[in-house]
Amino acid sequence: MQKSKNIRLLVECAVMIALATVLSEIKFASLPFGGSVTLFSMVPIILVGLRHGPVWGIICAFVYSNTQLLLGLGHLAWIPTVSGKIFCVLFDFTVAFSCIGIAGFFKQSIDNQTVRKNKIILIGAAVILVCLLRYISHVISAVVVWRGLLEIPEDIIAYLIGTALGYNAAYMIPETIISLISVPAIITVLSAVKNKRSAYSD
Repeated sequence: MQKSKNIRLLVECAVMIALATVLSEIKFASLPFGGSVTLFSMVPIILVGLRHGPVWGIICAFVYSNTQLLLGLGHLAWIPTVSGKIFCVLFDFTVAFSCIGIAGFFKQSIDNQTVRKNKIILIGAAVILVCLLRYISHVISAVVVWRGLLEIPEDIIAYLIGTALGYNAAYMIPETIISLISVPAIITVLSAVKNKRSAYSD
């Protein structure tokens, strides 16, 4: 029984990773130095975490981060230093996209809620948290990589940080809004379908 359940989860995760990867290539806008507004690309990975908890969520998100790295290898070509490339891989891909799976830590709290409004609030909090963590990761990468790339002096580091905050916000704010609208809606539909099936089985 447990083996069958794990197989179903593996298949679901594989499908969600594939779906997220395809959606990440459907872009409403792309920024010149990386980052884009996509068609719900974070949503499938967030859903895995909310449905199955942090372990499956983070594993799924980590695998997804590697697919994003493979798709984004071209961005590493213009980074001349090894340390810059490492920071870009870690914070623009591995950490940034693995953070999405942290939504799974909200699963138990959401499941324990009986009031629909409270469930929606917790789902929204999960979405905002993972988007914020991903945003911070991209900002760290931007500051470190661009400082080394342009050999920026200490007295304008604050300007660089401000630029990194603004640049990454340009695509992460729309991504957050898209996820905030779609994730609660999908969870609500899935819950309604599950309840309907339970009613029929009774």
